[in-house]
Amino acid sequence: MDAKEIIISHPPVAGSEQDTLAGELERVRGYLAWKTGNLDAAGLRATLGPSTITLGGLVKHLALVEDEYFTRRLLGRELGPPWDAADWDADPDWEWHSAAVDSPEQLYSLWQAAVDRSRAALAEALADGGVDQLCAWPSRDGQARSLRRLLVDVIEEYARHVGHADLIRESVDGLVGEDPE
Repeated sequence: MDAKEIIISHPPVAGSEQDTLAGELERVRGYLAWKTGNLDAAGLRATLGPSTITLGGLVKHLALVEDEYFTRRLLGRELGPPWDAADWDADPDWEWHSAAVDSPEQLYSLWQAAVDRSRAALAEALADGGVDQLCAWPSRDGQARSLRRLLVDVIEEYARHVGHADLIRESVDGLVGEDPE
């Protein structure tokens, strides 16, 4: 992913709830792309302090989050490759660990494809009823969540992990800041 080509889009200043939520999701996706872009395999495998989190692991984890939330939870569809081939019982954190053997191109391609599927799923759902509609897949407690709640949860997941990416990326090559120049 070429971080020099990343443009961080911002949600509308006074937009609808739907546009604000979707816009914020695009913004945090952009931050992840920027904070992980232009790194080689060593940069994507770097850790900070006692943590085992890597930038490559973050990219792969957030690809899984995209597919889990928008494909399975929102639309009720089964996950495809590579998620359907992982042995989640043997390694519940498979995406984090397996990222170390993936090339930067594989990781970015996996994440971008998941984001593209999520955008299509979101557009499909929004055309079919807006943010009040319930997701097809119930949560762990058996309750159906609204699309609004799903969007808030995905934004929170990205925001938390972009914070990790900030720290790791600074330790790799000194990149800091909120927006690409």
